[in-house]
Amino acid sequence: MNPPILREVAELRAVVAGWRASGACVGVVPTMGALHEGHLGLVRAAKARADRVIVTIFVNPRQFDNPDDLAKYPRSEVRDAQTLAPLAVDAIYAPDTAQMYPEGFATTISVSGIGEGLCGAHRPGHFDGVATVVAKLLLQTGADMAFFGEKDFQQLMLVRRLVRDLDIPAEIVGCPIARAEDGLALSSRNARLSRAGRATAPALYRALSKAVAALCAGAPVAGTLEIARAEVLSAGFSAVEYLELRSAQTLAPLDRADRPARVLAAAHLDGVRLIDNAPVPV
Repeated sequence: MNPPILREVAELRAVVAGWRASGACVGVVPTMGALHEGHLGLVRAAKARADRVIVTIFVNPRQFDNPDDLAKYPRSEVRDAQTLAPLAVDAIYAPDTAQMYPEGFATTISVSGIGEGLCGAHRPGHFDGVATVVAKLLLQTGADMAFFGEKDFQQLMLVRRLVRDLDIPAEIVGCPIARAEDGLALSSRNARLSRAGRATAPALYRALSKAVAALCAGAPVAGTLEIARAEVLSAGFSAVEYLELRSAQTLAPLDRADRPARVLAAAHLDGVRLIDNAPVPV
């Protein structure tokens, strides 16, 4: 049986209040739909820790800096509900835009520092949209825990800062990147790749993995990252937006791999923007 789909905040809060009355712990998995195995891994992690699990499905227009990208984003609510059925999710919350941003809506949340650079530098307003919708979803669901994938590592760090700064009583749980057998990080955007593009796409993670190995062996940061950029482009990507070494704790840029870090990248292939990252142990 497919999970019940809730559309309105009042309806959602009434359901959650009933769960709370019985002492249940509530987990939420925020998504924009077009669910894949990566999302299902987040749901399984939530099921393992929470008594009740909500999956939200909302394609948030405020985090798209490119109207064409918003228009092309895959939407498949019926298939998503069928995909979630075997996992016994307790509810899907799928509001429309008018429910999330009613007439007269005038508030935007901005997280400085972590939201700057990397994706923030190339997608103006993106993280303001993310911060605003995540804050609303956490307050609407009243969840004790929210589950996010580490593929969007900057987003994960930003959400953690958001809940600390605004005293939102939810634990933010980061879950490992889910990958296909060839290493490609699972993403809803992968469905937009051509067959040739899908064959090329794993080159991004291969380049990151080689860079991590080189850094762990003591190679200089600047040269290692430049080699990785060249490898991504030579594989067939049209552009590399960024490929950087950042602190795993603060996202500050690093010129030495002398503390826990991440190599993070965004690159374009087939007109699709792909992101990925890999941890660099000390």
